[in-house]
Amino acid sequence: MSDKVTQLQSEPEEGGCTKSGCGAGSEPLSHLPEAIRQKVHNHPCYSEQAHHHYARMHVAVAPACNIQCHYCNRKYDCANESRPGVVSELLTSQQAVKKVLAVAANIPQMTVLGVAGPGDPLANPERTLGTFRELAEKAPDIKLCLSTNGLALPKHVEEIAALNVDHVTITINCVDPDIGAQIYPWIFWNNRRVRGRKAAEILIEQQQRGLEMLVAKGVLVKVNSVMIPGVNDQHLKEVSKVVKAKGAFLHNVMPLIAEPEHGTFYGLMGQRSPNNAELQALQDACAGDMAMMRHCRQCRADAVGMLGEDRGAEFTLDKIETMEIDYAAAMERRAQVHAQIEATRSAQAAQVQQGGETLVPISILKRPKAEPPLRPLLVAVASEGMGLVNQHFGHAREFLVYEASTQGVRFIGARKADNYCDGGDSCGDGDAKWSAILKALEGCEVMLCSRIGMGPWEKLEAAGIEPNNEYPMEPIEAAVAAIYRQWQEAGRLHRAAAPRNALSA
Repeated sequence: MSDKVTQLQSEPEEGGCTKSGCGAGSEPLSHLPEAIRQKVHNHPCYSEQAHHHYARMHVAVAPACNIQCHYCNRKYDCANESRPGVVSELLTSQQAVKKVLAVAANIPQMTVLGVAGPGDPLANPERTLGTFRELAEKAPDIKLCLSTNGLALPKHVEEIAALNVDHVTITINCVDPDIGAQIYPWIFWNNRRVRGRKAAEILIEQQQRGLEMLVAKGVLVKVNSVMIPGVNDQHLKEVSKVVKAKGAFLHNVMPLIAEPEHGTFYGLMGQRSPNNAELQALQDACAGDMAMMRHCRQCRADAVGMLGEDRGAEFTLDKIETMEIDYAAAMERRAQVHAQIEATRSAQAAQVQQGGETLVPISILKRPKAEPPLRPLLVAVASEGMGLVNQHFGHAREFLVYEASTQGVRFIGARKADNYCDGGDSCGDGDAKWSAILKALEGCEVMLCSRIGMGPWEKLEAAGIEPNNEYPMEPIEAAVAAIYRQWQEAGRLHRAAAPRNALSA
């Protein structure tokens, strides 16, 4: 398999990993050269491991867009939505720089500044690149990134590279113009609106050219693709092959967001989103060609904080106006915090790798070849970050889903949900809230958390999900590995029939 896994066995089984091949704490990028791994080591959007420890922020300086997508509706001042294209405040370049300095001083684990909208950064080149120029001077310790649809990318590659913007994401949903015509109603090209298949042809050509030019400049390219059932879902396997061949190093297949209340064309026309099983199956199919990103949260264009959280309300323009920032002192503090984070990461990796009797299985019990194969186990985890099992079930607004098998432990993705308890007397009230939680836990047989009340414990058991709060403050991958070993030793993993709550056999 292409995606690396946390090792469960000391000797490889057929198709498995050796101790030296994919040890504890490894991730899909571990096959890359050391120079590239250093570039993404503390980048929460490009590194699965880093996203447990480091924060990012986006600044909304790019309101205009040069294409229309059937899945997009750029909305402003909508604080209760978390999806691309949504912002509460549009910023000038000067306001954006001031906000970045304030956030970096107050959230020292923030390592990355990105421009991702709410339109397209390169449809607003003066605002976007002006922001980068000033930040390169005033905050040299922050990585600079942008996310683009790629239409205007080729003419800006030289300046992007000159500004040391060494991480660029291109949204590429197709390499077939006939499919593209179903996704993009129009593009704005050479001062005119172009529609249909011709528009898709131009966009695809510019995206592929821009990708090749960035790779030639040594810029790391991640490709985002929106999975649209019945439109491009099967085609994305071809997209993955093409972009890998041209030098992209990471592919992020994201589910279509198509609730009708968002007002997108797809939402209003009833186009459905993929379910969890469909998304995982497509990600696994694409992973045969290149490393897959599975921890994306499809963030707002003004997101602030760790992936999965948004602290933007703490840094509105009126609030940062009153903040006094000594960025030289802030940089020293940030360096200290980052050193502490790296020490924590090293300690966790060592704990997972070395193991112990009650925590990490050093070797999976060998089985006779005649026995039926063991099936994988999906485990949902409630975590507040740092790669630990450290959240009460009732407080979780998302669940991290891991798959354990005889080949190891791998991260499958993050699934959003309503928190079971809001701190009042209405914890768990309402069928809609519980239904949303069960939808997020679809296919999972274990719910791993630091604490859980008897009420949700019984509800989870009734739904065929086993609660487990035996590993508080332990590394997630180690805890998942330990659970898998327990299930194996108890004979609960022989592939006979699909479990009641499983996604698939």
